[in-house]
Amino acid sequence: MRRFRTTFLFAALAALCLLGGVLWALSGSPAVSRSAAAPETAKSPASTRQGPAVKPAPPAPPVTPSTQALSRRVAEYHLSVQLAPDEKQLTAAETVTWIHPGKKPVSDLYFHLYPNAFASDKTTFMKESGGKLRSDRMPEDGFGSMTLTDVRTEDGVSLLHRMQYVQPDDGNPGDRTLIKIHLPQPVNGGESVTLRLQYEVQLPKIFARMGESGDFVMAGQWFPKLSVYEPVGTRGVKEEGWNLHQYHGNSEFYSDFGIYSVAISVPANYTVAATGFPVKNPRIIEGRKIYQFYADDVHDFAWAASPNFIYAEEAFSTAEVPGVRIKLYLDPLHKDLKERYFQAAKAALTAFSKWYGPYPYTTLSIVVPPKEGNGAGGMEYPTLITAFAANRDSADTSLERTVIHEIGHQYFYGMVASNEFEEAWLDESFTSYAEDRLMEQEYGIASNLPLQASLVTAPKPLTLNAWKYGGANAYTQNVYVRGKLVLKDIERQVGVKTMDSIMSTYARKYRFHHPATADFQKMVEKATKKSWQAYFEHYVYGGDAPDFSVESITVSKNKNGGYESLTTITNKGSLYPGVNVEFTFADGRTLQKTWNGQGGKTTFRLTSTAPLVSAEVDPGHEILLENKHMNNFRKASLPAAFVSRWTLSLTNAIETVLGTFVW
Repeated sequence: MRRFRTTFLFAALAALCLLGGVLWALSGSPAVSRSAAAPETAKSPASTRQGPAVKPAPPAPPVTPSTQALSRRVAEYHLSVQLAPDEKQLTAAETVTWIHPGKKPVSDLYFHLYPNAFASDKTTFMKESGGKLRSDRMPEDGFGSMTLTDVRTEDGVSLLHRMQYVQPDDGNPGDRTLIKIHLPQPVNGGESVTLRLQYEVQLPKIFARMGESGDFVMAGQWFPKLSVYEPVGTRGVKEEGWNLHQYHGNSEFYSDFGIYSVAISVPANYTVAATGFPVKNPRIIEGRKIYQFYADDVHDFAWAASPNFIYAEEAFSTAEVPGVRIKLYLDPLHKDLKERYFQAAKAALTAFSKWYGPYPYTTLSIVVPPKEGNGAGGMEYPTLITAFAANRDSADTSLERTVIHEIGHQYFYGMVASNEFEEAWLDESFTSYAEDRLMEQEYGIASNLPLQASLVTAPKPLTLNAWKYGGANAYTQNVYVRGKLVLKDIERQVGVKTMDSIMSTYARKYRFHHPATADFQKMVEKATKKSWQAYFEHYVYGGDAPDFSVESITVSKNKNGGYESLTTITNKGSLYPGVNVEFTFADGRTLQKTWNGQGGKTTFRLTSTAPLVSAEVDPGHEILLENKHMNNFRKASLPAAFVSRWTLSLTNAIETVLGTFVW
């Protein structure tokens, strides 16, 4: 999923920490791989044409589903699509069957039309993102869209006049990423309904995970995709119904598991990478190559195409990985790096299958986009991931880190299918946690977690809707960094062995389900046999953070010729138990004390043969949820006013350089 680079920020923070007297050994890559709802409105789809249906791509032949279903297969898609590279266009047909998973009659189906996020600068995605995602900007005149040209029932009844664009999150009439189709008759619980759609996608220039760049195409979120209908109990919902959201600047995706049978027609010189596996060899018909793919127990389908891919494949199996074909689709610039991609993929499959349950699919495809297609890089889809684009013929370990992160998403997003609209941390934070662990185990690269904690300048609840963080920076700070630090903090409190058990149990219990944060909390409580409600209220459902400070130090001589010191420690933030305080004396001796954190303030009275030189709260930087370390250290010989002035001046200087930080 989306990743961001913070090398410049870390460098500035490292300077700050050194100047403040906090010495941290920076090890590892600092890269970190994304109001009430407005009333639903209904707008007539002005762009919907009711003329003759376009000729669909060759229909997908029927495929027999596997007998053992791993998921509740709510949807079945049969898709056929033709790529016209010169026109930058997809022409496609879709037959989709939805099985009602609830009990109440349903009269409307809802579909996500994600390419419409790029239809104009008035869409919700473009307004919120400012036309920027990660380091990529929307190319000039790079707009794209999706147009439904025909929608019919299985009996051939047209539903074009029954369609309405809806904007449940913000009421923005310029947003057409979600559409409602009113059915001729309701669908009862357990029954199914089948619709036949024809549509066109005008591919945007590559930006925000999809589009075209030259002759490279990334087809992500390229088909009308059903929203998720949540029965009672799913993610704790009390009343069944559709989970409906538009495509936002920060949000990603949420879909139900199902079956996909997909025919893809491309020019004869193109190679296609796709979710799932090919059911037959590609056929050449009238100068075009026809691929046929099949996947089950997945909740999305993506594909990429290019005439320039250099293809490599290796079979891989371990005790935890029954057998998988790892397929590489390399940009030519990275043709000599294929072994590194294979090694990273094998390390990830081995470790994650051991930690979180066996990888259940027979294929894993890795697509390396060209330099100009970087907007498609660093993203995950079921059984298919994209690496960062190739921009040089060598690469640092961000190559491995990206591959590992995106394969981690095969678990936390792919199988453990959380709602990325509403609880993105369950995907990004969990994957980042797994990524850090494997990078250290496999490559000896340990992330500097205390320094990363200092990046979290605006802590917010981890269960906010993705678009309510107020911008990409706050979203990244919390969903990628802070959420991971919460997991590491829980690990610190319960121990590595117990945390391993928690993560493993959670991943295995909820694979092929849609869990919520409350489900993870239950796993923690079951493993530790105690309530974690207060902790989750502060640090998960709330945006709290501890803020320890050495408020004052006074040193005086006593009548015995020794010294007596009074050191006052406070916590200006949220309650956090058990913090260490280190005292350093003029003769080089150090003394450690532990404060239970109660009451928000305490004073240590010490007698010593040498005067106290300094005091530091949390000298080992173990409290990862504290993001303000400037006041953790104080020298006894500096007047408080001087220390405050020095601290403020340095903070202002750093903020001026970075332009973003508020300590």
